[in-house]
Amino acid sequence: MWPLTETTILTLASTYFLPTFASPLSKPFGAYPNRELNNIRARNIVSDSSDIQSSYDFIIVGGGLAGLVLASRLSEDSNHTVLVLEAGETGDANITQIDTPADTYYSSLVGSEYDYAYQTAQQAGCANRNVSWPRGKVLGGSSAINGMYLVRPNEPEINAIHYINPNDTEEFWTWDSYYAAMKKSETFGAPSADIAAEAGIQYNTDSYGSSGPIHWSYPGETFNLVGNWTPSLLTLGIHSNPDAASGDNTGAYITTSSINPSNWTRSYSRSGYIDSLPPRSNLDILASATVTNIVWSSGASGSGNLTATGVQWASSSTAAKQTVNANKEVILAAGTIGSTQLLQLSGVGPSKYLQAAGVDVQLDLPGVGQRLQDHLSGSLVYTTNAETAGDMHTAGVATAEFMSYINSATAYVNLTTLLGSDNASALISSAQAEVDSSTSSFLPLGDSTVAAGYKTIYDTVTNQFYSGNSGQIELLLSITSANVLIQAAIQHPLSAGELYITSNSAFDYPYINPNYLAHDADLTILREGFKLARLVSQASPLSAYLTGETTPGSSVSTDDEWNTWIESAVGTEYHPTGTCAMLPLELGGVVSPSLLVYGTSNVRVADASVYPFDLSSHLGAPTYGLAEQASTIIRNYWNGVSTNPNSTTSTSSPSSTSSSKPANSNTNAAHRLNSAYGLRGLCAVICLAASMMVI
Repeated sequence: MWPLTETTILTLASTYFLPTFASPLSKPFGAYPNRELNNIRARNIVSDSSDIQSSYDFIIVGGGLAGLVLASRLSEDSNHTVLVLEAGETGDANITQIDTPADTYYSSLVGSEYDYAYQTAQQAGCANRNVSWPRGKVLGGSSAINGMYLVRPNEPEINAIHYINPNDTEEFWTWDSYYAAMKKSETFGAPSADIAAEAGIQYNTDSYGSSGPIHWSYPGETFNLVGNWTPSLLTLGIHSNPDAASGDNTGAYITTSSINPSNWTRSYSRSGYIDSLPPRSNLDILASATVTNIVWSSGASGSGNLTATGVQWASSSTAAKQTVNANKEVILAAGTIGSTQLLQLSGVGPSKYLQAAGVDVQLDLPGVGQRLQDHLSGSLVYTTNAETAGDMHTAGVATAEFMSYINSATAYVNLTTLLGSDNASALISSAQAEVDSSTSSFLPLGDSTVAAGYKTIYDTVTNQFYSGNSGQIELLLSITSANVLIQAAIQHPLSAGELYITSNSAFDYPYINPNYLAHDADLTILREGFKLARLVSQASPLSAYLTGETTPGSSVSTDDEWNTWIESAVGTEYHPTGTCAMLPLELGGVVSPSLLVYGTSNVRVADASVYPFDLSSHLGAPTYGLAEQASTIIRNYWNGVSTNPNSTTSTSSPSSTSSSKPANSNTNAAHRLNSAYGLRGLCAVICLAASMMVI
């Protein structure tokens, strides 16, 4: 959830982690004059670009949610060097706003320098409006400024990704493997008995991780209104789900949030994966560094693929470009917009759009930027006679427990529950009959592989997700203003669009067109979702506390009236995906199951852009899992590990198109420390590490 207006939903996702100090130092502390080694928030973050090296084994583009997970995990291997280049600032100047959960509503960083503040092209399905698309531009990315929802996707959705990728022989993208990766990222914190009783919180501790960097917990304050959520939905046939984290997220519940219950602060990728680390000489993180393009080798690799030799970056549109070399890989973790834009700026993407933007085509890869999808949402607004969090904030309450309160009451509703059995069957039949017309209408690029991929996704949604138990509408309760909001969001849109560059500058925003509500099934589902939200407001016991609907109000009741209101009132739920889809190449895919960009030997994409379709969840929780899985894939490859440790079956040695994999080069860390510093230096480092354990 994101902090915008009452008619806009607030979403996405995001510290307890202190690994042992095992990274050998490749150069003395004095080589980092601009690092404040005694400041835990400054560790591994370079304040001056002159401090970075000329080359690194891995260059990670984007220091957001996924990028910082990758940085932390890859730098655990002392034989590898890692550089993160983040376009935004460190966030230190506004750290209180970032750390305080409730400030996502009351002192939002949306619209600040920490927000890219993208806008879509005019949307015909949204009254020709340019829809706002906030995205985090700071270390931690959107996990530093979002609403902190942590909701897992459904098991059938993840397994569907595996099934449409037959080359996933390592089973990295089956539910069992992916579930283990998600749990690896988290530490669960149960609510207090009083909070659980008042809010009606149910959970299964076994469904969560217990030693990961990101805290999954609940606010330190709650309200009676929250406790009325699940019993009210139960009267409408929407069951209460006591275990929404283990593969079935349908039903109503109070979900977890990314809050550290030890101090009631936001738990996000920087606080969890980076700030808790001791200094690692093999990890550098540079903020205010926009990567402008990937640098390619002048000759193709032995397999005929493009090989990245590094990247160029600049601090501003007028600053000189600087080059840093990559010994092993360039990993894109700049998000659905940023990773797509950078591939295209580097000459990889649909040649038609690259040429129009003045970019030399290195590789015609049509799927880059295609089949863009997003959750679309809106809010019904009610006056109330109950106390809300907004009331308490206005009254000046500012305890740490209260300022940890964020909205977390949610429900996922399947198509049959939403429409009724007969109407659901009719919508499914109608949608299935429109696959060909939708393909030609939504994908103006005209590429046959991209069209084939869209049809595969379309069939997956209409044949599996529509007919199964997957949520098609998410409902949410918001009480962080003086009013009560009941929100609805579509989860599996059939509408799809595209994203492409219109210039050859990384500082110019790309064209963004999600094609909101272009498919009539999407409008039907969203409209019925809002009707259901109104029914929730009329259901007991919640109805006793709601005194009137102000938006849209009694003037909206017929389907046509709802449709007109929807066009003017809805906006993003902040979950765009699909532009670097993990699909077979013949289906217009961009990355393989190992996340390698097709046609390259050493460029991967590891962020939310690789999901081939929108998931029925917020994207934070699954993307932590994706980044953990990506780290495992990369580390396994370069360290010579032959199996997926999260898989339930034994698998063969991983394959890769990389032409420069070295022999295993693990070296005894103590020997390397002793070589670099001598015995006294080694003792000093050990003492420093020991002192960090008690911080």
